Amino acid sequence: MPSCAVMVQAKLGAKKAFAFDLSAACAGSIYAMSIADQYIQTGKAKRALVVGAELLSRVVDWTDRNTCVLFGDASGAMVLGPSEDPQRGILGTYLHSDGDAAGILTIKGGGSQYPPSPEMLEKKLDKVQMSGREIYKYAVRALPEAVLEALGKHGFTTDQVTHLIAHQANMRIIESVCERLKLPLEKCWTNIQRYGNTSSASLPITLDEANRAGRLRPGDIIAMMAIGAGMAWGSAVVRW
Repeated sequence: MPSCAVMVQAKLGAKKAFAFDLSAACAGSIYAMSIADQYIQTGKAKRALVVGAELLSRVVDWTDRNTCVLFGDASGAMVLGPSEDPQRGILGTYLHSDGDAAGILTIKGGGSQYPPSPEMLEKKLDKVQMSGREIYKYAVRALPEAVLEALGKHGFTTDQVTHLIAHQANMRIIESVCERLKLPLEKCWTNIQRYGNTSSASLPITLDEANRAGRLRPGDIIAMMAIGAGMAWGSAVVRW
């Protein structure tokens, strides 16, 4: 304590804002976006700042080539506010979690179950442990279902999607999800080849890059998706 969020609030001088941290690993930004959306829709907040920031280089085992080469340090942010056009903005967010699958991507040490100790450090329980094959199988099932859920709730089909903004977890996962959704890979902005898996920073960075590149135009239908440790995942539909 305190949370990182209150430190950001102090540096911004946002005296009237309330601030809190949220833990949902790679799905953190879409979870936070969903929470911010509820506050804005109910009138409890006028604007919200969603920040995803990661220093994964500190929590990977550099002797484990199965994990350490995958992740990157980064931060990204989104500012949310009410739309003047009721037909534009976040149309809906849909979140899911499955604690029974927590073991396939985890940092076991450092909390109440495995508190800091010489033994915990010796066993490297303070580092990322993952089962890549199990994560892949989980992601390529859960993510298409989540995207179809979001689209279906608002009467859209996949061929109406202009862009897919995806958490950059793994290129094979992105390709497999696009194939299952029958979406051309060209509709999905990718940057994993430059930054690696940047966890919760990934979604806002990807959205920002696609926007700066001129890919996003008013009225475009954007599907968003992310999945991470927990397992926690979610989707969203946005009309730009």
